Amino acid sequence: MSTLKVAELLREAAVRLPGDDARHEAEQLLIHVLGVERAWLFAHATDTVDEDSRQRFERLLTRRAEGHPLAYLLGRRGFWTLDLQVNAATLIPRPETELLVEQALARLPADDMVRVADMGTGSGAIALSIASERPLATVMATDLLGPALAVAVKNAQAHGLDNVWFRRGHWYAALGADRFDMIVSNPPYIAAGDPHLAQGDLRFEPPPALASGADGLDAIREIIGGAHEHLVAGGWLLLEHGWDQGEAIRALLVQAGFDQTQTVQDLEQRDRVTLGRWPG
Repeated sequence: MSTLKVAELLREAAVRLPGDDARHEAEQLLIHVLGVERAWLFAHATDTVDEDSRQRFERLLTRRAEGHPLAYLLGRRGFWTLDLQVNAATLIPRPETELLVEQALARLPADDMVRVADMGTGSGAIALSIASERPLATVMATDLLGPALAVAVKNAQAHGLDNVWFRRGHWYAALGADRFDMIVSNPPYIAAGDPHLAQGDLRFEPPPALASGADGLDAIREIIGGAHEHLVAGGWLLLEHGWDQGEAIRALLVQAGFDQTQTVQDLEQRDRVTLGRWPG
């Protein structure tokens, strides 16, 4: 690869990567290595890449061919309107989680000083997206894992979001005695024995943020069970979950005393977000 020009480098790299996005992923990796815009790759297609950059590109390409997530290799992932830092300590923000943000914003007035808690914030994707759209809101972002919370703090600082606060702790232990107008969470919801945990990007993401008990609902049960102590009257609880868990989660919400329960489907018509209102 040492004598290849930009166009040749990308052509050969795309052959080594699986899937329909091979060419695009090769471009993203080379853009990352060279620190250029995508248009540069075409304008300089016949340029020779320096040896150091070629070696760095080769290392990243090898890791991607082995299955390492592209987001971790790039160290970034776009979510909502934000460009977020990510690493192996955080889940990779996914487009379907934007539905949770949409549903939260639909219930948060833009001209009110509401309080929101995002539990298990990871990279901060949900908390920071809400904070960016509701500047009058106070958003508390929590996580049990210190390295993940450190990433969220950096992302908040990078986007100048000073209406977000951070606390470390296990679910409600991090909230203390505080009450909120809304609690949102994308908790672990995969069943512990699910074979998908050994496939694709999930192989490299932090296990505590993925699996939760035999049916995947242990964390969700805990969140629903304690929500009444941390929601004001009329406050909302919104949870992201798996495609086959909506009915069970609605039942848990009703059993816990919530009303106006609803499951919202994503663009693929799969159950994705279930919510309920605490009547107080």
